[in-house]
Amino acid sequence: MRLYRTDKGFFGEGLNCFWHVEATSWDELLCDANLHDRVRAAQHGESLKSLGGMALLSPVSAQEVWAAGVTYFRSRSARMEESKEAGGGSFYDHVYAAERPELFFKASGRRVVGPFGEVRIRKDACWSVPEPELTLAIHSSGKILGYTIGNDMSSRDIEGENPLYLPQAKVYDGSCAIGPCLLLESGDLPKDTAIRIQIERGGASAYFGQTTLAELKRPVTELVSYLFRENSFPEGAFLMTGTGIVPHDAFTLIAGDRIIISIDNIGTLENQVAT
Repeated sequence: MRLYRTDKGFFGEGLNCFWHVEATSWDELLCDANLHDRVRAAQHGESLKSLGGMALLSPVSAQEVWAAGVTYFRSRSARMEESKEAGGGSFYDHVYAAERPELFFKASGRRVVGPFGEVRIRKDACWSVPEPELTLAIHSSGKILGYTIGNDMSSRDIEGENPLYLPQAKVYDGSCAIGPCLLLESGDLPKDTAIRIQIERGGASAYFGQTTLAELKRPVTELVSYLFRENSFPEGAFLMTGTGIVPHDAFTLIAGDRIIISIDNIGTLENQVAT
């Protein structure tokens, strides 16, 4: 069962049809501990064949977006390579193996780009990549409400220059895209769930990569438990769980690139790099 936020309201999806979900606001919906039952009960009303004519919005409103780093071996290797000249060659190896995960603030709701919106690369960066990530929607109680797709846009040269520059490499206008919906599922997703990314440039494929959740080192519940230590999220929160797909070192995004990220059972998030 999926939940969509659109410019015409909120809609559940199941068995190839959609139904309207009554709510005063998106935040009110996500604050409902019985969200799954509420959306399921709404399906007894009038159904739609499609959401045609509606604009899909990001499933993020007042929620904060956080991110976990170095949760895949591929990410560990890429970070070690990009930071070795700054003396950080072994730094990320320690992070990967540590008991405590790396967690950092990524975006406020107003900074999040929705499906088909424009993401950005920093003007003062010369090595920028998208990072496709399974993203958790979390209730204020710390319970996982569901899953969506995130694009953690990153400036690899800025982070590689010094690990302390991480916020500048990760947090800026247009650096975070999330969508297209919430897969309402409180249990773990299968380990063979595939994450894929396609980057198109001038109508041709410039990069393709894929991985599965089997490569994710830490359980998502562990990441959530650390996020909620000494932190409260009255409207809930979103947590990107890290990336296992990093383009080769010679690749960087340019204006006009199309970024297409898909995750099994959730859908596809598509964005374009702003010109």
